[in-house]
Formats: sequence, C-alpha cells, structure tokens
Amino acid sequence: MADDLRQVHLNNAQIRALAQPLRLRLLGQLRLSGPATATRLAADLGTNTGATSYHLRQLAEAGLVVEQQRAGSGRQRWWRAAHDMSSFRRSYYEGDPEATAAAEWLQAQQVSRFAELAENWRRALPGESAAWQDTTEISDYMLRLGSEQTQAMMREIEEVIERYRRAGLDDPRPDTRSVAVYVSALPRIDGVPEKGEDR
Repeated sequence: MADDLRQVHLNNAQIRALAQPLRLRLLGQLRLSGPATATRLAADLGTNTGATSYHLRQLAEAGLVVEQQRAGSGRQRWWRAAHDMSSFRRSYYEGDPEATAAAEWLQAQQVSRFAELAENWRRALPGESAAWQDTTEISDYMLRLGSEQTQAMMREIEEVIERYRRAGLDDPRPDTRSVAVYVSALPRIDGVPEKGEDR
C-alpha cells in the first residue's frame, strides 16, 4: 500500500521561514532526493556547508525539516523533509504583512520554476524517446466558471493526481521517472493584453 501524502498548510511562521532562496531549494532537494546531510546538500546545490547548516536549522525551527537518526552516522546530522508537499493561500495571512509578502514571493518562485522546467523540457525534447515525446504536453483551456466552480474543479484534479501518485508508488513501470505536474486555474485579467496580443 502506498504511503499517505504528508501535507502541511503553511502557517505564518512557516511561510516566512520558507521565503528565502536557499531554504526553498533545500526543502525541495530533500523532498526530491530524500534524507541527506548538510555536506551532501551543499555539494548538490553548489553552496557552502555553513550556510546550508544554518538554513536547515531555520527550517527545523519552523517544523519543515526534521533530523533523522541513522545508525553508524557518527556525528553527521541527517535531515529529511517533514512533509511531502506544502500548500498555502494568500488569504491565510491577512493582517500579517511579512507573511503576505512571503506568500507573494513564493508564488513568483512557482511561476519562475514552471517556466524553467518547461524550457528545460523543450530543449531536451529532441533527445527523448518517442514515447516520452508523445506523452508529455502542455495544454490550456479557456473556461467560464465562478470561484466555487473553479475550486471544485481544482479539488477533483487533485484527487486524480493523488490516485496516480499512489499508482506510481505501488506499480512502477520500467520507464518510470520523476514527472512535474503543474496545475493552475488563473482568471484572465480584463484590460490586460497578454504577450502577442494587440494593444
């Protein structure tokens, strides 16, 4: 049976702690690659061990990473992500300007990260197998929905993603690899032309 997804709804202190470039990368690396020492993380991310250790402690204070005991590890400290994923809504932090600014920063990072992943895939596409070239896609749909309908749609999509996450753990296929799935429902802003549109 697949593991349950450990999820955290970021509180004010946690989102403020996470809104720092190296901390965000550290947490992402631990979630992607599993437990590691500060030395290993520093090597993987191209930073120094001192800064890595400091920021891991900040993440630990916020409850986003935890130490993991390992037999025979000596004085080395191993760290793991406390959760598999984080969620937040800007409205959670009304009345806390620092937390609101942190949420805005994290949203900007999400958009940049998606653009980076999409561009990396576009560049790598010619060297991929025919199966992967035909499998992956980016689609856009223009719907007319109210806010409650949009929320309901997103919850249903998340249920489908969770079903496939479990299937990937329970029944891995020979060509299994890490797949980034981005889901967004973004209302178009009236009067703001998009790139390529006439002004």
